[in-house]
Amino acid sequence: MIVTRFAPSPTGLLHVGHAMSALFAYEHAVEAGGTFLLRIEDIDPVRCKEEFVQAIFEDLHWLGLHWPEPVRRQSEHMNDYKDALDQLKARGLVYPCYCTRREVEAEVARSGHAPHLDDGTLPYPGTCRALTPAQRREKEIEREPVWRLDVTKAMASVPESLTWHDRGAGTVRVDPALVGDVVLARKDVPTSYHLSVVVDDALQGVSLITRGEDLLQATHIHRLLQALLDLPTPEYHHHKLMMGPDGRRYAKRDLSATLRSFRNHMSRMDFINLLKKNNCAAYSLPEETR
Repeated sequence: MIVTRFAPSPTGLLHVGHAMSALFAYEHAVEAGGTFLLRIEDIDPVRCKEEFVQAIFEDLHWLGLHWPEPVRRQSEHMNDYKDALDQLKARGLVYPCYCTRREVEAEVARSGHAPHLDDGTLPYPGTCRALTPAQRREKEIEREPVWRLDVTKAMASVPESLTWHDRGAGTVRVDPALVGDVVLARKDVPTSYHLSVVVDDALQGVSLITRGEDLLQATHIHRLLQALLDLPTPEYHHHKLMMGPDGRRYAKRDLSATLRSFRNHMSRMDFINLLKKNNCAAYSLPEETR
């Protein structure tokens, strides 16, 4: 049975890009007689707000979407992610990192040009990867570390032919070096997006993951984590991003592109037809929503 999901982070209002992802996942589940799940990815204790959780429910109900209860909230399942991290620690596949974001940026600048990842961040240069136990103890006096995946070690422990299937791109061979040694656990929470999303999708039996093409690079890491943790691999659909008239992708900061804005000016079916007509292509918002 097909199981799809929509897993927003409650750090702002949903926008048209979210709506497209949610509708695609919902319709594919309904057409196949499967299940559509809603999951709230609220691991960030600072940016995530309950008011945005409630706004997510309201917007999705307005779209006509339904899902089984209870909704999984990541903040209530930290032990699941800690257990996964402990497995990786026991195999020596993660290491503590004491670098600040500013230090990472400075190190990258010193090493020469390095392209930004699709999410706008810089790939980690590996500064803390080879620290000795004595050096780590010294740094721990001043800072609490984050935990990073040692991609080189991790890839050496899995089959060379590691792949996943994307409905648009076909068979994709895993190349996590594109992303580098990502953070799997932060200082304030025992997980990160990469680790929690992989664990949750496996625990919830998700078989088709729909999300924007800006997360295509992250899937290299997610497929690797699935292999390391002996988890099933779902099918993926990375869709094109919804773009505004200025050529920039819509984001939570674009208040004119939020579902709440559209709800105030058109019916649900008019909005859904607008999305289907454009099908992820760039378009200008109706005048009344600007």
